[in-house]
Amino acid sequence: MNSHVPGTVLPLTDWARDRIRQGQAFDALISPILSATGGVTLSQLARFTGLEGSTIQNWIKRGWVASNKNKKYTEKQVARILLINVLRAAMKLEDIVSLMTYINGEVEDESDDILHDKDLFDLLCSTVLKLDDTEGVRLDGENVKKISDSMIPESFEGEVRVKLCSVLAIMLLAYRSAILKNEAYRLYAEIDGK
Repeated sequence: MNSHVPGTVLPLTDWARDRIRQGQAFDALISPILSATGGVTLSQLARFTGLEGSTIQNWIKRGWVASNKNKKYTEKQVARILLINVLRAAMKLEDIVSLMTYINGEVEDESDDILHDKDLFDLLCSTVLKLDDTEGVRLDGENVKKISDSMIPESFEGEVRVKLCSVLAIMLLAYRSAILKNEAYRLYAEIDGK
């Protein structure tokens, strides 16, 4: 349903789909960019996310993304930026940050994370493809929660699993609604002549 890796402008090729289905979206698609230079610069990050540099800097200034060191963005920062970028077309930024805090606590403190942002990005991407591959499923909260739950590793149990399942379902519905919104505007442009 989408032609790009979620949160990026990177094309969703067959090779990328295979990596995502294997739960390797970040390691296969993003990590090579990071490791080549020991992190990415603001201009590199802007280029592969499609975001303005000032937007990324604003997110850091507001405390939504950890501060960068030596003008390079790390795996953790990039993963958080990608997650916010995936959701921002359908959710208010404050709500996205609240959702991220619900699952992973304070942005600077990794000890309270249920799931590293990189792993959450991988889980989101693989579940997006699972949802795309599932035909005839009504996209309501309950069905999306069932699909989300089926994608969460068994090592997550109890309240942690419930939290993760809820967050993943919200992210999936927001992602899908953004795609549908864009498609509606594309069709509208056809009849409006713009």
